[in-house]
Amino acid sequence: MHYLALASDYDGTLAHDGHVKKRTLEVLRHFKESGRKFMLVTGRELPDLKKVFPEYVVCDVIVAENGALLYWPTDDREVVLGEPPPESFILEMHRRAVQPYSQGRVIFATWRPHETAVLETIQQLGLGYQIIFNKGAVMVLPSTINKATGLSAALKELELAPTQVVGVGDAENDHAFLEMCGVAAAVSNGLPALKDRCDLVTSADHGAGVVELMERILGDDLQSLGPRTSRKATSQRTIHSGAKNNE
Repeated sequence: MHYLALASDYDGTLAHDGHVKKRTLEVLRHFKESGRKFMLVTGRELPDLKKVFPEYVVCDVIVAENGALLYWPTDDREVVLGEPPPESFILEMHRRAVQPYSQGRVIFATWRPHETAVLETIQQLGLGYQIIFNKGAVMVLPSTINKATGLSAALKELELAPTQVVGVGDAENDHAFLEMCGVAAAVSNGLPALKDRCDLVTSADHGAGVVELMERILGDDLQSLGPRTSRKATSQRTIHSGAKNNE
């Protein structure tokens, strides 16, 4: 068994319209019974995630806030990996009427079209922060933090190598963590630019696509894909596992 873990994005990947369907959870629990780990890698803030995904305890670790926060459900432990924007940034957001927005332990999040105001404020205050997009979402984080850095910190504690992980996502903020995984997958509803960079694309969307991927891992450990070094030759392969789109 080479691939020992699955790292999945939440919105648009494991979840559809913010929620995970029963079939997806059933297969996920079966996946974990095989001895493999499941890691959720999401831009959501932890309190919000817990509200929409009460089954979060199925995760071995949650990489939240787009890589800025690790949460270990088994012992209810958080590890904060960065610093939030200073008060001067928040005050300027109020002055510029940036609404709605939310704040996590590190992340500041709002929506398009506020990216211009956010970028101007970062430059004006001379902050070492970046903007990361997730479709319509605009996320502000320290320049050293993304989903890849958060997942890397989680893997270090789990004593797993990135090459032992299969990653799956759907949007532009997933590029970073998918690139570091042994196999990078996209669900069929993913953005074209992401699918073009992945080793395989599922035939179904959202959670049903993740189900296909898990069943494929359980079936042959993705050995039919060959090594990552032949990625260009195998990119954009579509899984046809016979799974129905009933996430």
